[in-house]
Amino acid sequence: MDDDIRAILEGMSTSQAGHLPVVAAFLRRIGLSESVNAAVPSEMDVDIGTFVSLMVLDTLSGRSPLYHLEKFASSVDTGLLLGKEVSDSAFNDTTVGRALDAIYEAGTEKVFSRVALRAASAFPLDVDTSHVHFDTTSVSVWGDYPGCPEEDDPERLKVTYGHSKDRRPDLKQFLIKMLCVHRNIPIIGGCESGNESDKKINNRVLTRLSSYMASHGLSPGAFVYVVDSAFVTPKNLEAIGDNLFITRLPFSYKETNRVVEEAVGKDGWIAVENEPRSPGSRPPANYRVSEASVTLYGREYRAVVVHSDAHDKRRKKKLDRLLSESLAEAGAILEDAGRIEYFCREDATAAADKLRSEGSSCHYCDCAVTEKVTYCRGRPPKNGKRKVSRIRYVLEGKLTLRSDEVERMREVAGCFVLLANVPEEGEMAHTPAEVLSNYKEQHGIERNFGFLKDPQIVNDIFLKRPDRIEVLGFILLVSLLVWNLMEHVMRAYLKRTEQMIPGWDNKPTRRPTSFMMSVKFKGILVARIRGNWYFTVPLTDELQQYTRALGLTEALLLGGADAGETRDQKLRREVR
Repeated sequence: MDDDIRAILEGMSTSQAGHLPVVAAFLRRIGLSESVNAAVPSEMDVDIGTFVSLMVLDTLSGRSPLYHLEKFASSVDTGLLLGKEVSDSAFNDTTVGRALDAIYEAGTEKVFSRVALRAASAFPLDVDTSHVHFDTTSVSVWGDYPGCPEEDDPERLKVTYGHSKDRRPDLKQFLIKMLCVHRNIPIIGGCESGNESDKKINNRVLTRLSSYMASHGLSPGAFVYVVDSAFVTPKNLEAIGDNLFITRLPFSYKETNRVVEEAVGKDGWIAVENEPRSPGSRPPANYRVSEASVTLYGREYRAVVVHSDAHDKRRKKKLDRLLSESLAEAGAILEDAGRIEYFCREDATAAADKLRSEGSSCHYCDCAVTEKVTYCRGRPPKNGKRKVSRIRYVLEGKLTLRSDEVERMREVAGCFVLLANVPEEGEMAHTPAEVLSNYKEQHGIERNFGFLKDPQIVNDIFLKRPDRIEVLGFILLVSLLVWNLMEHVMRAYLKRTEQMIPGWDNKPTRRPTSFMMSVKFKGILVARIRGNWYFTVPLTDELQQYTRALGLTEALLLGGADAGETRDQKLRREVR
C-alpha cells in the first residue's frame, strides 16, 4: 500500500484552477469548440475550436495579454480545461496568428452567430427572446496602429479616434456592437470602426434584424427591439418595418418637451411598483409614468413620460446652474431697484408690484415701500422737530424663490420620455410600466464590460492588423456570452427555488454575479492523479451552493467524471 501511495504521489501534479473549471464546463455545455470547428474547418494540428476555448479561458482568467497565450497554457491543466492534452508550445504566436486569420476568413459575425445560436439552444427554457437589446461599446487602445489606414474603406475596420464611451478621447478605439436577449446575453455581435456613428450602425442592424431573429424562430412582431436614443432617426424609424421597438426620445425633439410639460401640468402620474430588493442593497429609484402620444415624421407613436426621483445628474446640474444664475439676476435687479427714488408712494407701490410679478425666472423681489426723509440744513430747533426738506420713496425687500415654478422645473428635470410602437392590447401588449421595465433592462448590456475592455488584452504585438483586431472582438463577445450566461443561470436557479446565496461579506443575495463567483473560487487547486482530477481540499458548503446554482456538480467541474461516485470513493479506487 505504501509503495502504491508513493507511486501515486510521485505521479501527482497540481495546478491553479480557481473558477476556470466552471468556465470550461459552460464552454462544453454550449458546445463552443464544436460550433467553431463547424464554422472554421482547419487542417492545423490543434483545431480552431481549441484555440478559441483557450483564449476565452485566458480572457476570463484575469486578463493576461493574448500574446502570452503560450505562457497561460503552461500554467493550467489543458487536459482538464480543454478535454485533451495540448502542449503549451502549440499556442505560440505563429500558430495563434494562423488561427486568428482562419476565423477572420470564415467571418467573425457569422462564426459568433453560430456559437450564440447553439448557446441559446442549450438554455431554451431560461433565456427570454421576446425582447432584444442593442448597444455598442468602445474599446480604447494605446499606440499608432499603422496597419489601420485612415482612408474611408467600408470593408475595413479602422482603429481611430472617435466618440469615446470610456471618456478617453486621447486614445484610438474600435467599437463592439451586440444584439442581446434576456437583457445582456449577446446573440449577434461584431466590430465597427472607432469613428462610426451609432445611428448608422443601428441602421445596418435594422436592415438585417428580421433575418437575425428568424434564425431564432422569431418573426416580426414576435419580439421587441430595445435600443438607446441613437435609434431615433427618420431612416431607422423606417427601417424598423413591422418590428416592435422601445427607445428613448431625445429632448432635442420639441415633442419630448411638449409631452413632459403636459404630464407635469396635468399631474396624472401612475406609480410604478418596485421589485423586492436583496438585503443590504441600495434602495431603488421610485418611478411614475404617464401615457401620451407623439407624431414624428408623419407617424404617431406611443410616448411614455417617466419621472424618476433619482434625477439625471446632468439635468440636475443644469437646473442648479439655472437657479444660481436666477439668484444673481434677481439680486442685481433688486440692487438696481433700491437705488431709484420715487416722488410719490403710488409710483413706488406700482414698481414694487411689478418686481413681484417679474424678477427673474426662479426668483422675485418681495419689496416694501419705505420713506426716505431729507431734512433741512442747519441746527435743529429747540423743540426737537426738524424741518423736512423733502420726502422720497424707495424699495426695500428680499429675494424670494418661486417655489411652485421651481418645483415644476425639478419635476420636469426628473422626467424622460420613452418612444414605442408596442400595442396596448393583444399578445405583445405593454402597459406604460412594462415599457419602462423593459427599457431599464437596456442597462444590463453595459454590465460586466469593464474587465473585457482592459487595454492589456488588445495592446499586443500580433494585433496591429484590423483583421486580427476584429477576431479579438469575436473572442471578447464569446467571453461576454459565457460570463453573462453563468450569471443568468445562477439567478434563474435562485429565483426558481426561492433561495439565497452568500454574497459579498457573506450577506445573502438573490443576485449573484459572475465576478462574485470567480472571487469565491479563487485559490482552488486541482490535483491530477493517474489521469483523473481531484480538488486538493473538499469544496466548502458555500462553493457547493454556487456549484448547484450553476447547474453543475463536482464531477462535472473535474472534467465530466462519473457523477455517481464521490471524490473520496474515486480516490480510494485509484489507490487500490
